[in-house]
Amino acid sequence: MNQKQAKELVRSRLSDKRYEHTLNVRKMAVKLAKRHDADEDRAALAALLHDAAKEISKDEMRAIMKAHPEYAEGGEERPTPVWHGICAAILARTEWGVEDEAVLSAIACHTAGKPGMSKLDKILYLADMSSAERDWPGVNKLRRLERKDLDAAMLMALKQTNDFVLSQDKPLDPMSKAAYDDIQAQVEARAAKP
Repeated sequence: MNQKQAKELVRSRLSDKRYEHTLNVRKMAVKLAKRHDADEDRAALAALLHDAAKEISKDEMRAIMKAHPEYAEGGEERPTPVWHGICAAILARTEWGVEDEAVLSAIACHTAGKPGMSKLDKILYLADMSSAERDWPGVNKLRRLERKDLDAAMLMALKQTNDFVLSQDKPLDPMSKAAYDDIQAQVEARAAKP
């Protein structure tokens, strides 16, 4: 699947508002990929497909994960807000012809993160949080930080997300905490090197 096909696919699946968000995420992902020497085409494709399952029902998402447990990574046990990324990655793999594991990984973990995130995983996660229409308190600080240091930006973004989820009295996805702990350990190890 190329970018043109991905764009047509998501245009047919998403509301105007969600489609605009998707195009903004693609723009930010390409900008971050350029900045951090990552593959811009992969970043664009992952960004275009990241929310492709966002507007289907929870029952449909559950059915997709049940049909493909080998790719669902226990998704049904996780909080429902992360399901759409897992389902978009499954659909991309099983129905839309995406074979690039890096792109599939970025799509699947764009909401919660995960331990051992790749550069592309981080770029999509951050692009989703800092795309042009986002206006939460601190988003401009995140935009400045992600231009300089992906890991520091990820710590800020994951903390923001985790604090928000907890403030809503919702369950925190264990992957979010694991992603935060993993990146924090990497940052501390980097800082400890002489």
